Amino acid sequence: MSTTTASQHLKNTEQGKPAFGKAYSFALVTAGLFLFSWIGQFIAQAIVVGNEAKQHGEQFLWGEFWPQFLASTFENWQSEFLQLIWQAVGLAFLFFWGSSQSRETEERMEAKLDLLLEKQGMDARRVTEELNRAL
Repeated sequence: MSTTTASQHLKNTEQGKPAFGKAYSFALVTAGLFLFSWIGQFIAQAIVVGNEAKQHGEQFLWGEFWPQFLASTFENWQSEFLQLIWQAVGLAFLFFWGSSQSRETEERMEAKLDLLLEKQGMDARRVTEELNRAL
């Protein structure tokens, strides 16, 4: 590990922030899978449209393919992603609204842990700093 990378790593862990790849790994993997599946849809649909054109004795035309591809893409997004987005937005709304599932906030849990550490004679701030260094 170079000194620049090591110092950047120390700076991030001192602030309690993980490295970019670690912090956004789920988003990066999801984006990769999304692009992989979208490219697969493009290739499969291009083959199907090309075969249909050949069966009818016509030539494959990109001008006719793009509207079909975009329409099928938006149909997929409408049926899948809008449902998923609603679930995420709905859950976030219920969380901030104060549903029974969201009673125990992170701040409350941290306050409890700090209190327990203090009762054990430990400095909660020092424990947090050590934890950040360990990450």
